[in-house]
Amino acid sequence: MALMFPRLARNFARNGYYPTDETTLERALQAIAPATLGVMRICDPCAGEGVALAEAAHALGRERVQAFAVEYHRERADHARSLLDRVLHSDLFDTMISRQAFGLLWLNPPYGDLVADHSGSSQYQSSGRKRLEKAFYQRCLPLLQYGGTLVLIVPHYVLDDEFCGWLCNHFTSLRIYAAVEVTFKQVVIYGIRIRRQDLAKPTELKADRDRLRDIGAGVVTAETLPEQWPWETYVVPAAVTEISHFYRLSLEPEQLALETGRLGGLWNDFILLFGLRGLASRRPVKALSQWHLALALAAGAVSGVVTSPAGRILVLKGDTHKEKVSRTEFTEDEDGNIQESRILTDRFVPVIRAWDMTPGSATLGQVLTITSTPAPEHSPASNVADAQANTCEGLFEPGRVVMTAAISNLVEHGALDPTIYLRRHLSGDWGELRQEDQQSNQQALRSGERLFSCYDTPVVDEPRLWIITEADRSVTTLLLPSDY
Repeated sequence: MALMFPRLARNFARNGYYPTDETTLERALQAIAPATLGVMRICDPCAGEGVALAEAAHALGRERVQAFAVEYHRERADHARSLLDRVLHSDLFDTMISRQAFGLLWLNPPYGDLVADHSGSSQYQSSGRKRLEKAFYQRCLPLLQYGGTLVLIVPHYVLDDEFCGWLCNHFTSLRIYAAVEVTFKQVVIYGIRIRRQDLAKPTELKADRDRLRDIGAGVVTAETLPEQWPWETYVVPAAVTEISHFYRLSLEPEQLALETGRLGGLWNDFILLFGLRGLASRRPVKALSQWHLALALAAGAVSGVVTSPAGRILVLKGDTHKEKVSRTEFTEDEDGNIQESRILTDRFVPVIRAWDMTPGSATLGQVLTITSTPAPEHSPASNVADAQANTCEGLFEPGRVVMTAAISNLVEHGALDPTIYLRRHLSGDWGELRQEDQQSNQQALRSGERLFSCYDTPVVDEPRLWIITEADRSVTTLLLPSDY
C-alpha cells in the first residue's frame, strides 16, 4: 500500500510531517520478528496516519499485537484510529504513558530545532544542540521495556556526539542504514534496550559511537537498507506488564465540546449562582473575632471606608487569588540517569489594600498593601521578598531591601519584625559583633566595602539575624545564618 506520491510527501515535509516512504518501510520491517509466545505491545509516539505502525503490527501478526499511538494532528489521528487499537490525539508531552510497557518503539519524531513550546518540557535535558528529535527520544525511551526493540528514523545530521552517546549507553546490537528515499536524508537505526550494567566493553562502545558520529557528520555514508535482511532479526518481546496509563493530561477539544453541549453551556446556572450578589448581607449573630475579620477582609467580603481609633480614614478592599507554586524534584532511574520533574501546586494568596484618605495626612493618597505572596525577584542564594519600604534615613543608602524565604516565613507568622533590626543596621548599630568587626564596618563606611551586622532575636529556633549590604550599596539582604 503506497503512502503517498513524492510530490505530496514534499508538501507534508514543509508542514513538519515526514512520513516514511513505502520502500523504506517494507525493507525496515524485514528486520523485526515476533516473540514465540505472548501478546506484543507496540507504540508509535508520532504516528502520523498510523500506516507505519499498522504495517508493523501486520508483519508481527496482527492478532497477537496491541498497537498504541500518539498523534498531534487531529485529522491524522482520526485516520490512525481506523488502523490501530488505541490512539491519542495529543501532544506527546501532554500525555501520561506507563513506563516499560512496549516491546517495540517505532520512533519517527518531528525534525527541527527545539522551539520554546518544548524547551519547557521537564523531560528534556541536553548540553548539545537542542533538537526535536532529541526531546522526543528522551521522552520515549522510558516507554520501551528492557530487551525491547527500537526502530529510530531520523535525519543523519542530527547524530551529534551527544545523541550518539545516548544511543550507545541505552542500546546494544546497534545497526544503522540509510533510507531508500534520500529526500529527507533519513537513516534507520535499530537497537535493543539494555541495562547499563550489561553494556558491552568500552572499546566496542567507542567503535559504535564513532561510526554513528561519522555518519552524522557526513564523513561516512551509511549503507542503504538491504532488499533482503542478511542479519539476525530483532525479536519484539511479549508484554511483561499491564499498561495502566495511556491518556492525555489535558482535555481534548472534542471532549470539551461534548461536555459543554451536555451541560447546556458553561454558564447554564449563571443567574442561580450570581443573582444573589445583589441581596443585602445579613449581620452576624455575634461580633467577629480579629481572625474572622481578617479572613473576611482578605476574601473581599468586607470592604469600604473605615476610621481607625487614631483617626485615620482608610478605604479598604480585600481579594484572594490563586497562583501556581513551582518546585523541582530530581530522581534517578534504573539506568542512573537523573530525571528532573517540575511540580506545580495551587496556593491561595490574600491581598488587602488600604487607600489612605485622611485629610491633611502626610500619607494622603498612598496605597498600603498586605499580602503573603513573595516578590518575583530571586537572589543568588534563595527566593526573596521585598522588605518593608518604610525604612528610616541612615548613614548610607541600603539599595533594594530583600529577605530570604526563611525570614519571609517568620515575618508572615508574626515571629519576627525585621524593621527594628534594619533601622539599627542603617544607623550604624552593628549589633552583636566583635570589636574588630565593628571597626571593619566603620572603615567600610568610608571606603565603600561590604557592611555586615549580626543581631540576637527572640526567635527560639533561629536566634540570630544577619543583615548584609553589598559594597555597591545596591542590595541589602536580611537572612539567617543557615541561609548563607
